[in-house]
Amino acid sequence: MLWPGFLGRSTPDWLRRELDAGLAGVVLFAQNLAPAGGRAASAGERIDTSADDLDVLRRSTTDAGARPLLIGIDEEGGNVTRAEAHTGSNLPGAAQLGFVDDLDATEAVGRELARRSLAVGANVVLGPVADVNTDPRNPVIGVRSFGADPERVSRHVVASLRGIRSAGAAACVKHFPGHGDTHLDSHHAMPELTIGLDELERRHLPPFRAAIGAGVEAVMTAHIVVPEWGDRPSTLNPVALGRLRELGFDGVIVTDALDMAAVRESVGAGPGAVHALLAGADLLCISNPANLGAAAAPDQDERDFREVQHAIFAAIDDGTLPFATVERAARRVGRLADAVAERAAVAAASVAADDGWMPRGARRVAREAITIDGAVPALPGARTVLDLRGRSTLAVASDRDYVERTLAAGGEVLRADAPVPERGALVVLVDRIGADRAQRDRVSAVAAVRPDAVVVDVGLPGEPLPLPTLHTRAASLLAAEVASELLESGVRA
Repeated sequence: MLWPGFLGRSTPDWLRRELDAGLAGVVLFAQNLAPAGGRAASAGERIDTSADDLDVLRRSTTDAGARPLLIGIDEEGGNVTRAEAHTGSNLPGAAQLGFVDDLDATEAVGRELARRSLAVGANVVLGPVADVNTDPRNPVIGVRSFGADPERVSRHVVASLRGIRSAGAAACVKHFPGHGDTHLDSHHAMPELTIGLDELERRHLPPFRAAIGAGVEAVMTAHIVVPEWGDRPSTLNPVALGRLRELGFDGVIVTDALDMAAVRESVGAGPGAVHALLAGADLLCISNPANLGAAAAPDQDERDFREVQHAIFAAIDDGTLPFATVERAARRVGRLADAVAERAAVAAASVAADDGWMPRGARRVAREAITIDGAVPALPGARTVLDLRGRSTLAVASDRDYVERTLAAGGEVLRADAPVPERGALVVLVDRIGADRAQRDRVSAVAAVRPDAVVVDVGLPGEPLPLPTLHTRAASLLAAEVASELLESGVRA
């Protein structure tokens, strides 16, 4: 029932022992897939892990006779990628796909996300995002959502599921009951939905209903409080998870990471794991131990795992956690692992296949997703990029400088507090103009002294800005490359 992350590109001894003892599997993060020797991977390259010790995980998912493992990975395209975290994704993200509204394209992207996941040894894609993003202030979902309309989100979620499954992987839709109407990031705080149950049912549950109807095998919970369901976040709330079962879902309920502040700073990861199992969760995503950065201990991965494991053992010993609850969860997880393993031959063929959609189809979607305010002048050659963006959510967890480097085309990159350059082509990079007043004010200040500057907005559009603006709806390598091409030639709305 436990799904930890780990540090490094090789399988730690403690993790090998736990896998031998029956651990469900692991979740892969960017630090597990970094190019060997710090080599910079080329855009769209599939990182090969076969040369190192991590291959033990891949063999466990494909070799006949091996116990099947569930290997998860956050591959969403757009802003969120693990396999391409060091280069940026060259696949469209959800906001781009939802805006273009081409279901065949969304299915093709889902298929490619699954192929790339399988290529690095993962057989569970932690996506698509089924959240309906109705709050423009949302700092953690935003462009990761297919949009603000529940019907549009529903049909794209189903299309993405079709694509993922057709390539041989399992999908895990997220984040039930919907993280789209929040203005706090559950990585750092405890969000609370301020809407009533009627609106929740009408606007935020339809994509989950559609996914269940399409046969989704796993659903990830959100660490958000729905007051009418009580004061516990949905991950730890039997009312919330009971509602998911009432919708007809009989697959694996996966928790969002238990090290996120919404759980860690309220009840703690260990007690939170026990509460989640008692509430009806089946598979406990423990953490990305690299989230602590320099504060992480050398054995942070094992520490995080043991905290949860020991809390569960103690709760079984003292009767707080009935063993029947543990067995129920383990059975569901085992059924999913068996089902994914049965697709191994199909998955191997799908990884090698190429339906011709990439890269031309991806670039078409990225271009059609861009909207333009005003007349963007041609800015050929090197440009100065003034990056006004704040820190990204831990959900992104990837290098971000590929966006500004691509837009700069060999020019200089300046941070938000730098003086505005007096001459030369200037691009102002923003991502939250609909919610971050400081970004809007800074753009206005730049416009007063450099009316010839151009804004590239990689978030969701808000009110018009006082400068010509390209809205890309993604902070990805693909979106930056297409925007840079438009800057090279100039374009009008």
